[in-house]
Amino acid sequence: MKKKVAVLFGGRSAEHEVSLMSAKNVASALDKNKYELLLIGITKQGTWYQFADTSVFDKNKSLSDDKLPAGASAVALVCLKGKPQLVNLETKMATSVDVAFPVLHGTFGEDGCIQGLFKMVNLAFVGCGVLGSAVGMDKEAMKKILQVAGIPMARYKVLHSHLGPSFDDLKRELGLPFFIKPANAGSSVGVHKIKDAASFTEKVKDAFLYDHKLLAEEFIQGREIECSVMGLNHDPKASVPGEITPTHEFYSYEAKYLDENGAALKIPAALSATETKAVQDLACKTYTAMYCDGLTRVDFFVTSDGKTYVNEINTIPGFTKISMYPKMWEASGIGYTDLITQLVELAIKKHHRDEQLQTNFA
Repeated sequence: MKKKVAVLFGGRSAEHEVSLMSAKNVASALDKNKYELLLIGITKQGTWYQFADTSVFDKNKSLSDDKLPAGASAVALVCLKGKPQLVNLETKMATSVDVAFPVLHGTFGEDGCIQGLFKMVNLAFVGCGVLGSAVGMDKEAMKKILQVAGIPMARYKVLHSHLGPSFDDLKRELGLPFFIKPANAGSSVGVHKIKDAASFTEKVKDAFLYDHKLLAEEFIQGREIECSVMGLNHDPKASVPGEITPTHEFYSYEAKYLDENGAALKIPAALSATETKAVQDLACKTYTAMYCDGLTRVDFFVTSDGKTYVNEINTIPGFTKISMYPKMWEASGIGYTDLITQLVELAIKKHHRDEQLQTNFA
């Protein structure tokens, strides 16, 4: 019998629209000979709906309670007699589900929230667990873990909305230019490059729209290198690295998703064999240090003098047709459909492993 894989998308996130683009590709690539596809879209208000087929992606760039696509059925994910079930809230009919594949970028999807729900209802799921997702999402927590692990990174300061950050202090400690970014957001949402005091207040105000905490980060002049990783925490495997050369000033949201010519992608990256291995080794070291256990994309800066710095990790990286995570695995010999299959099977393996743990004490 085919395993039922629920692909989840949308959600209460500034990356809602990107999620739909990624989920369309995941749903299309899922091997229908092995798995039965269940499509679960979460509106911007947080309501869960099941959709009959992938036409939802062709007709909708976003999901909202007040403008629902035809055929949407409100559902809830629950645990019945120890088994995860999707319950239709109108008919009260329950459908079994075997694996969740969250393609929920950003808040409430990439930060450990949805992973906690999956654990509560005893559902296998693709990607990192609660801890790895949470610390991977929060850039301050990430920086602290990387620092303890001895992994090189840019200097930074944390800004809180109630403290009134000082441009002069940041300039003195980080130099100019520097970046500001929401601590808990992705896809370059709310990220700004600060060159002078004139635009600082306005850009900080914009960034605070997306989080109560910001990072101000040292600008590192270097090539933008990325590496895909997957596997169990103690046994990660890294893809060939890729390189991004933005045509915009930096790899902004517009460059990633709105401008077809926003960046040049080179896979594999033009690195020597020694440099490639160094990036892969550092990607795996970062993966292990950050409690990752499923999949992650690790982003780097490589400077002209050969130094490599970890920029950040993404525990639910983009899966659009031009996204680096699947493209780097493709260049490593794993096609899109095979990649999705490996991630689903890894989720099942992790779930079976976790089920061996005792939850009763005698």
